[in-house]
Amino acid sequence: MDFQVFKISFLKRLFLLTGIALFAISAYAQKKLISFDEVKNIDNYGRFRYIEVKGHSGYHLYNGTALTETVKSGYGAVEVRYAWQSKDSTGWISESGYPSYGVGYYSGFIGNPEILGKPNALFGFINWQLSRSEKRNVWEVSPSLGITYNLKPYDNDENPDNDAIASPFALYLNLSFGAAYKVTRELDLLYGVDFTHFSVGRITVPNLGLNMYGAHLAFRYHYNADQKFIDNDAYSRDILPSRFRRPRKSKNSWIGENSIETYFGFGSVQNNEDLGTSKRYAVFSGVLDYRYKFNTMHGISVGLDYFYDESLKVEYPDDTDLIGLHIGYDFMFGKFTTRFQFGAYLEDDKDKEPTYMRAAFRYDITPWFFAQIGLKTRDFSRADWGEFGIGFVPFRF
Repeated sequence: MDFQVFKISFLKRLFLLTGIALFAISAYAQKKLISFDEVKNIDNYGRFRYIEVKGHSGYHLYNGTALTETVKSGYGAVEVRYAWQSKDSTGWISESGYPSYGVGYYSGFIGNPEILGKPNALFGFINWQLSRSEKRNVWEVSPSLGITYNLKPYDNDENPDNDAIASPFALYLNLSFGAAYKVTRELDLLYGVDFTHFSVGRITVPNLGLNMYGAHLAFRYHYNADQKFIDNDAYSRDILPSRFRRPRKSKNSWIGENSIETYFGFGSVQNNEDLGTSKRYAVFSGVLDYRYKFNTMHGISVGLDYFYDESLKVEYPDDTDLIGLHIGYDFMFGKFTTRFQFGAYLEDDKDKEPTYMRAAFRYDITPWFFAQIGLKTRDFSRADWGEFGIGFVPFRF
């Protein structure tokens, strides 16, 4: 076929498809038109959204030696977030204080890019307001979880100084605390402090991890996605509210539920001696827990841990088991739980430090069965291993 004929045919099809699409959009918009007089007195009418652009700056918490010069100048980063404001008054949304949630993109400069790379991350987040929404200045807390990529990993020949990360990919974790100050009807100025962590959980070594703390400053733009069905005129006075006003009364009542739970977690690790090789060791966690739920958001637990760490065979060929006792706190929202357990070994810690922590994210598949992904540490800071597992709730009373 002649190229000119092909081009004309292609352009005709493109114009035809564009016309069909515009007609469909126009027809949909006409179908969805809403009378402002019918909805103007309905509380929180519409679909509330916001877009956020955030800048970060701060310093590294680094406990190695090889990267001291690389990380001493600190870090900088930019985030873009898009969020949905929840408003369901009948389920976990209202019981959890009507949080907003969404997705985000992170791009950072964390030190010499020839050694650490130019990390980006994709993540999900959830944001809780800690003050009444009608206040001018509203305190907030927001955890984020995702995947970091574009890191430059350790390489014995080409990048021997990077003793923090041995993979181009890593877990992305951020915890932000701060406030949103209402500047205009739609615009907020955000400020606060946050902590960011990159780690691969000793799946590969070296794995000191990258820990960064600092301050952030951001702008957040609120809008109502249903405004386009009311009036798109730039000078219209038929304007829906751009922000969700949280009800003052909390619907999270006392539960007082007891349960007995079991959990089985699995993972794979390397020792520092295996650096740059494919040699791996299996790890296992077995947990027996008693949990008490105060309400649908907060719970505590106490339990026994059994750990099997095949990598201990190098130093302890006849003894790769450890026993520990932990206490924990669960923060629950819907079917999800953010879990922190702090424990101590009841016998020889085999040079792992006498204390440990498990930070985990749990999803309840059914009322009696759940999946969990987490990180088990040495003391309360250094990664020992990452694990994925399943759990059961055989007794609830």
